[in-house]
Amino acid sequence: MLHKLKDSGEKILILERGTFLPREKENWSSVAVFQKGRYHTTEMWKTEGDKDLHPETGYWVGGNTKVFGAAMFRLREKDFEEYQTADGISPAWPVGYKEMEPFYTEAEKLYHVHGKMGLDPTEPFRSEEYPYPEVSHEPRIQLLNDELLQQGLHPFYLPLGIKLDEANRIKSPCIRCNTCDGFPCLIHAKSDADINCVRPSLDYENVTLLTDAKALKLNTSASGREVVSVDVETMEGIQQFTADLFIVSCGAINSAALLLKSANSAHPNGLANSSDQVGRNYIKHNSVAMMSISTKPNHTIFQKTLAVNDFYWGNEDYKFPMGHIQLLGKSNKDIIADDVPVAPGFLLSEVAEHAIDWWMTGEDLPDPDNRVQVINDQIHLDYKENNRESFDRLVHKIKHILSSIDSGHSFIPHGFYPSKNIPLAAVGHQSGTARFGIDKATSVLDLNCKTHDVGNLYVVDGSFFPSIGAVNPSLTIIANALRVGQHLLEQMK
Repeated sequence: MLHKLKDSGEKILILERGTFLPREKENWSSVAVFQKGRYHTTEMWKTEGDKDLHPETGYWVGGNTKVFGAAMFRLREKDFEEYQTADGISPAWPVGYKEMEPFYTEAEKLYHVHGKMGLDPTEPFRSEEYPYPEVSHEPRIQLLNDELLQQGLHPFYLPLGIKLDEANRIKSPCIRCNTCDGFPCLIHAKSDADINCVRPSLDYENVTLLTDAKALKLNTSASGREVVSVDVETMEGIQQFTADLFIVSCGAINSAALLLKSANSAHPNGLANSSDQVGRNYIKHNSVAMMSISTKPNHTIFQKTLAVNDFYWGNEDYKFPMGHIQLLGKSNKDIIADDVPVAPGFLLSEVAEHAIDWWMTGEDLPDPDNRVQVINDQIHLDYKENNRESFDRLVHKIKHILSSIDSGHSFIPHGFYPSKNIPLAAVGHQSGTARFGIDKATSVLDLNCKTHDVGNLYVVDGSFFPSIGAVNPSLTIIANALRVGQHLLEQMK
């Protein structure tokens, strides 16, 4: 959004709760990042039964893109339509893929996305090739790719937002290291919102960034029809800022929380919440990180280059969507230390050296009881899993296929995140808490992500999703921000 609006000439103030993530050796330390959670907040939330929930999220300029895996997928065309899953209906979006396509293309260029069209059997229409060539497979992953092809599957190059130039490695910012997925990038070669959008925008005189500035409450006029100011906790104390236009981009959980905390006499159930939908319909994917242990050694350094979508919409034996499969960054003994039941004499390093690391995601469905609430000024996140049967079939399917390739495979589920409450604490794909739609009785935002109830308030992050599909949501969030930004530019004319 900032990238899109910076040329408008309008004065723009960015309020960032955190600060710049420090460049330090610990950026690439598996112990610091995964075991000690160095870049996670110390904040504590609550979940069902009033249990403590420590969210594995961080408050930095650039948000969670500072540590994301940089997988950049477009939703499939059918993801924008209503369709049947094993557990219910996945609702349609009020805009279609056709409207989003040019903004996907713009987002891929902005975030240096590498890929190769024509290989993914579920690939949606593309108006042009990826802006950067595919990231090549290292020998062990190329062998895996070839073996999957022999099984009748259609593996493809994982679309990645990294600043890699394999044709000229001397000048390439990215060095294809083994500390990318889940790590901050010490050399700023991963395409994150900080490096690609915020820092370049700070060269503009009309753009101001205030760090260590936590938005506490949005204040409206007496009528409640427009926001007039925001209360902000800063290093100097509570300050109030005024503006003509307010854009909330705190992430789906914190954006919902801010709206709920901003209740007043005109909006007694929370700001922009006449529908009672703010905070509801939280979606995050059914996800599993899994290691396949093979008899073949795996000396791959940059492993996250391959994906499989053959079962995205089901197969001949199962008519319902199952989900998406991709590789993770390469594990090591420090990443898997808390997750692998090691037999005597079988060292963790040996496990890691023979492992291929997988990430599988399946769609979870919006449920109004899966929700964000604010109770006694503390975030409560309640969530019950759904649509698991299809996802469990996907996990079983890939196990069976890999066993057919190499009878020496065994499988160890591993958390990838250093928390035992993996399904809820790992909030990386958070979406759906202020969904957009035409009917203000069932949605929070209109088609341009302006709140139905408040005329100068927009919410632009993963909150707007009516459904989540089964691929990483990052590129869709970026593309939508560019779409809404274009709308605002046209409104400013």
